[in-house]
Amino acid sequence: MLKQIQYRCLCLLAAAALAGSLAFCTALPAKASSEAELRLETHRAMEIQSNDISNWPDGPVTGAESAILIEAETGTVLYSKNIHQRQYPASTTKILTALIASERCGMDETVTFSHDAVFDTLYDSSHIAMNPGEELTMEQSLNAILIRSANEVCYAVAEHITGTTDWSVFAGIMNDRAAELGCLDSHFVNPNGLPDEDHYTTAYDLAMIGRAFFANEMLCKITLSRRIDFPATEKLPSGKLENNNMKIIPGGEYAYEYIVGCKTGYTNIARSCLVSCAEKDGMRLICVVMHDEAPYQYLDTIALFEYGFSNFQKVNVAQADSRYNIENTGLFYSGNDIFGSSRPFLSLNQDDFILLPRTASLDDTESAISYDTGNENLAAVISYTYQDVPVGSVRVIFSANREEHSLFDVAQGDMPSIAEQTPEKPVIFVNVVYILIGTGVLAGTVLMILIIRAILRNFQFADRKHSRRREKNGRKEWKRRNRRMYKK
Repeated sequence: MLKQIQYRCLCLLAAAALAGSLAFCTALPAKASSEAELRLETHRAMEIQSNDISNWPDGPVTGAESAILIEAETGTVLYSKNIHQRQYPASTTKILTALIASERCGMDETVTFSHDAVFDTLYDSSHIAMNPGEELTMEQSLNAILIRSANEVCYAVAEHITGTTDWSVFAGIMNDRAAELGCLDSHFVNPNGLPDEDHYTTAYDLAMIGRAFFANEMLCKITLSRRIDFPATEKLPSGKLENNNMKIIPGGEYAYEYIVGCKTGYTNIARSCLVSCAEKDGMRLICVVMHDEAPYQYLDTIALFEYGFSNFQKVNVAQADSRYNIENTGLFYSGNDIFGSSRPFLSLNQDDFILLPRTASLDDTESAISYDTGNENLAAVISYTYQDVPVGSVRVIFSANREEHSLFDVAQGDMPSIAEQTPEKPVIFVNVVYILIGTGVLAGTVLMILIIRAILRNFQFADRKHSRRREKNGRKEWKRRNRRMYKK
């Protein structure tokens, strides 16, 4: 009987312990979920700085602590929320590592994995289980970095480029390249984004890096690949087959039809991050969300892309701007010259455009001309702002295309609306009549100078000739007088 009682007590204790464990395990996700919801609520209440701009379209509320949306070519900031606040980038760091590798290496180069590259990688972080001595091509390495976020591959690529496992050397290259790309407040200490308090960036800086990354078609294509499939080789005996877990790509849970490329990142401290690019109707946008909560890094990104595509337009400046009008100066004009044709020498770059809200027009912008371009092929750059927000610029270039129209020949008030714009290209023409008149005046002036000089020379020559005759006659008279005196 005593044994039965003891057995029952043990069973009850075991059941209680199991129930307690289950309750504790259940409470953990509930607590984590509660903390995530609290962070989302806090972030959604934060100010969206771009919404404070007069006549600027109101952007969506997002759960990210920092978020930015820019137009890829001009860099125009369409949406800004704490864009210069320092954040931990986690694996979004890898777009800079991949960009540097693509710029410095051939895709057929061999990347060999050292002991340090493999074992400096945290065992519970993203990896593809490479072993020391195994090899991948650089192309395979970039696939592993961008599709599977493989941390040991980042180390191996960094070592391949620098020749050392002192990761600070490659970090120096990263920091230099980031500065070249326009980053203002970033500091990288490793190639993969593993946690370090000195490894940080901002949403703005990550967008600047994204401009260069997403301009690389190969890198964009890699990020959208569904999986990596590396065949077995002597230096990779088991091969590699890994799936892409980014849910915004085609086939993903939150697939976005206009996506061009993307890279996710996550650590406990960085939370969910996503840098991505989308293109619709010729407009390419880059979005960065940082310190967000899953799955809202995808949902917020899609909401921001939709906001950008719905509320902003590209305006071709060469077709729309009529403010640079100097037709009354007489030197440049838009009519036919005496030969029925002209030779233009300046034009607005036909491909340049600016970004404006759909409710605004080019007449609502301010512009400024800079002649200090530092480029001998550029005559000037015209920069535009709307509500003090830089929205793009247009280059004034040297041109020789007869079919273009004068840059400065359109009368103000005669411009059609943006919808009525024609593909005519504005340029500056030379008025040949005025040039011929000027040339004739100059030639006449030179001829008169030559005639006057000739007259003066003739006068001086005649005077000298008369003086010589008088001098000669004087000498003859002196000789005659001397002979007479001698005879006497």
